[in-house]
Amino acid sequence: MALSGPEAALALAGAGEVNLRCVETLTGSTLRLRGLDLHLSGRPAQVERAAGLLELLRPLWQRGEPLAAVDLQAALTALDSGRSEEHRGMGSQVLATSVRGRSLRPRTLRQKGFIEAMERHDLTLAIGPAGTGKTFLATVQAVRMLQERRVERLVLTRPAVEAGERLGFLPGDLQQKVDPYLRPLYDALHTLLGRERTEALLEKGVIEVAPLAYMRGRTLADAFVILDEAQNTTAAQMRMVLTRLGENSRMVVTGDVTQIDLPPGQLSGLVEAQQVLTGVEGVAICQFSDADVVRHPLVQRLVQAYARRDARSLPRAPRT
Repeated sequence: MALSGPEAALALAGAGEVNLRCVETLTGSTLRLRGLDLHLSGRPAQVERAAGLLELLRPLWQRGEPLAAVDLQAALTALDSGRSEEHRGMGSQVLATSVRGRSLRPRTLRQKGFIEAMERHDLTLAIGPAGTGKTFLATVQAVRMLQERRVERLVLTRPAVEAGERLGFLPGDLQQKVDPYLRPLYDALHTLLGRERTEALLEKGVIEVAPLAYMRGRTLADAFVILDEAQNTTAAQMRMVLTRLGENSRMVVTGDVTQIDLPPGQLSGLVEAQQVLTGVEGVAICQFSDADVVRHPLVQRLVQAYARRDARSLPRAPRT
């Protein structure tokens, strides 16, 4: 396989040829890069699978966009499931460009489906483990719709529920106390808009980042609303925020039902909403898995390890 230039070769191989070693592990083939020539060897089926995998990712590495392990795994899953054409289209689906010039795009088919769901539905629920891009992709879509003037403002909110800490011990006034809970939303905005632009839009009220308690009694019209960490809402809170949706608005609800910090025995509003809203017109429910984790590769293994532990600890049905 001939590569188009040094940038393409580096993007495909990765630092220390880590991507080539990953392809070898995934396919059983052997890859050797000699200058701009990539040689594949192994059994015919292994070589064919490796070549198909690399070809599926050609739109990325050919333009010098670095690959990651999640890109390789997602492409192989698409190849094995007969969804190659659907996956190939993701390579050119640039959602936005970060302030550092990095192209932001869906990296798995479930992420692609999430973007499409947010385009088509007024209410989208995104449920899955940490690191799957739920909050970040929702923020990307929100900023896109704001920049295209499809909405007039963004409202980003999450419940201020302690994950083992106590809110009262944090220094400062109420806003300063809840800011740590909202930090992931600020981080996503800074990546997309830059710190100065984000702060300017916050001052103008075009972007509002607030704890969930501030949503009561409001009607959110002409807005893109993101409710993050929704697994920590009570059933009453979830019903309250869902009914805030006003004319010409979109809402995205994200959460991980394996990380509920509510008191024992209290039903999560996200769990209830998933049950109640399944099949309701205008509502999309997107389910992510550990295969969609796009953070550090170790995060995916951590999620899988905890999932195995949880599966072992589930009570077994009594024998009859």
